[in-house]
Amino acid sequence: MFIKQISVFLENHPGALREMTELLGKAGVDLLALSVADTQNFGIIRVIVDSASTDSSVKLLRDNGYVAKVNHVICAEVPDRPLGLCELLGLVEKAELSVEYMYSFLRASQKGEAHMILRLSNGEKAAQLFQMHDVKMMSQDEVDAL
Repeated sequence: MFIKQISVFLENHPGALREMTELLGKAGVDLLALSVADTQNFGIIRVIVDSASTDSSVKLLRDNGYVAKVNHVICAEVPDRPLGLCELLGLVEKAELSVEYMYSFLRASQKGEAHMILRLSNGEKAAQLFQMHDVKMMSQDEVDAL
């Protein structure tokens, strides 16, 4: 089960992130999750938006000179307690998968679960692994409902 993520390449200069988020915000796009990874010359911004806004957000970004694309990632629930994430990562390690990147998804949850966005070396294998071990993966509709 995968959700859509927008990846944006951003020049590394003061105000670049604000300008990008302002562009999306003025278009009414709500950022549900955001991750920043940077190098000396550019950054990779990863955002989750509701699925109804994904295509229009990518178009808006591209029309304004940004390099943007959609990736598919897993949003997995982990127990919101010490070692909750460690247990999930143990499954990943035992299956000989690698975490390419990961970040938390912060939205109100009533169930005491934390939500992690994961890009793994083999997403299909990871999804099957998580299903076999009853790791809850959020659907795009569930993410949209948060």
